Amino acid sequence: MADRAVVFIDGNNWFHSLRFAGVQRRALLDYRKITEKLLGPRQWVATRYYIGQISQAANPVLYAQQRSFLASLERTDPRISVCLGRIEPITVTNEAALELREYLGGLTTKIDPVVFAALSDIATRHSAATVFVEKAVDVFLAVDLVTMAMNDVYDAAYLLTADGDYTPAVAEVRHLGKKVYAASSLSGAQLAKAVNSFIHLRADWFDDCYQ
Repeated sequence: MADRAVVFIDGNNWFHSLRFAGVQRRALLDYRKITEKLLGPRQWVATRYYIGQISQAANPVLYAQQRSFLASLERTDPRISVCLGRIEPITVTNEAALELREYLGGLTTKIDPVVFAALSDIATRHSAATVFVEKAVDVFLAVDLVTMAMNDVYDAAYLLTADGDYTPAVAEVRHLGKKVYAASSLSGAQLAKAVNSFIHLRADWFDDCYQ
């Protein structure tokens, strides 16, 4: 039987690794070419791209850009599919704003009242901030990685990420007798210890991987 392989892409981590490496024209990368280059002689079974879905109401421009990119991705090859998680807003404390308020409250010397009032207002308005956090994506990927190994869908898995949170899933997959490789431009020291091999990708590796 051929050495079958599936590629699992942690979209968010992968995007940041490309940016870190200085890869240009990231939206024009051809994931069929990337997959075939990584797999070499192995039989390509599937490439699965995991990403949090941007809310149209929250940011219609980014929503449209993401939809365009994902649609183009799936048109590249029928073996490429997209798995969507969600992105949720959460409120976090702005430590810098709190520190500014404490500093102003503890001043022993007088400063211009207008300046004091302006700084106090800034500290109050920015004491909390809304950030958007990706949810469920890493769980979906880890579950698919293990489930597909248990169902004997592949002989080798390629993780396009440097996230050490996948280490337990990798350990289980290897326990099932499968090989696991990780590829990223980031270091991923923890994940590198868990996989069969960690492939470090530099920007020039992608030179022949564009549409």
